Amino acid sequence: MTTEALDANSDVTSGTVTVEVGDERVGLRYFAAGEEHEGPPVVLLHGIGLDAATVSWRHALPALADDRRVFAFDFPGHGESDHLRSYTHQRYLETLDGFLGALDIDRAALAGISMGGGVALGYALDAPERVERLVLVDSYGLGRDAPWRPGGSMLLNVPGFDGLLGAGLSNPMAVAASLGGIAVDPSPGFVADVQRAVGPAAARALGEWQRDEFRATGLKTCYLDRLAEVELPTLLVHGREDPIFPVHWSERATQEIPDARFVAFEACGHWPPREYPEKFNRVVGRFL
Repeated sequence: MTTEALDANSDVTSGTVTVEVGDERVGLRYFAAGEEHEGPPVVLLHGIGLDAATVSWRHALPALADDRRVFAFDFPGHGESDHLRSYTHQRYLETLDGFLGALDIDRAALAGISMGGGVALGYALDAPERVERLVLVDSYGLGRDAPWRPGGSMLLNVPGFDGLLGAGLSNPMAVAASLGGIAVDPSPGFVADVQRAVGPAAARALGEWQRDEFRATGLKTCYLDRLAEVELPTLLVHGREDPIFPVHWSERATQEIPDARFVAFEACGHWPPREYPEKFNRVVGRFL
C-alpha cells in the first residue's frame, strides 16, 4: 500500500520500522502526517480482519494533522506489515509498545477503532504514563460477551474454515457483502480501499485472534472492571447501528471512566471514520 491509498494531495509520508514482539522481530508499515509540535503525537490504531491503516484512517490521518503529528501503522498480518507466528490481544499490545519505542514516542494520544480500541484502552491501563488521552471508536474490550460469539466459536472449529475465510477476504464481492453487513451504506471508495488492503494474511490474523478471544463463557478481553482506573480524558464514539459491538458498551463505559464523554453517530454502523468522515474528524479533532 502506498500513500496514494490515502487522500490525494495530502501531506502524508510512509516508512517502515522493525520492532520486537515477544521473541520475534517484525517490520511495521506506517504512515505519518503533520509537523512536530510541543504536544504529544496522535497514534491511530485500526481494527482486525477487514482493516488496515489506509482503511479506517484514510480521511482521518491528514485531517487530524493540522496542529499535531499523527501516525497510523498496520498491525502485523495487515496491510504491508510483516506476519507474526501467532495473533493475540497481548501480541498487539506488545506491537504498539514496540512502535512507540521505535519512533522514540514517550507519550501519545491513542485513538483506536474496534480491536484497535481495545489495544488502546489496554495499553492506557498498563502504561498510563505513556498515554495523554484516549479516543475509543466502537471499541472492543468494553463488554463481557456478544450475541454472535457462540456462533462465531462454532464456525472457528469447522474444518477448513480458515481457508474459506481467506478466500472470502480475497473475493471483491464477498468483501463488499461483508462491509454491507457491518456498515450502513458503505461507499464504493470504502469498499475499494478494503479490497486493496485486505487479503489472506488478515484472515489468518482474524481467525487466530478470535480463537484466543472467544471463550466458552464469553470474551477473553474485557476491561469493564478496570474502567474507573482510566484517569485520562477519554472520548467514546459509537455508531448507533453497530451490529458487532452494541452502542450500550460505550454508553456504559462513559459512566465508569471518570473523565469521559460520549458521542453517538446516528444511522451509522461499525465504522464512523469511514461512514461519516467529516463529522468524525470534526468531533475527534476538537477533542484532541
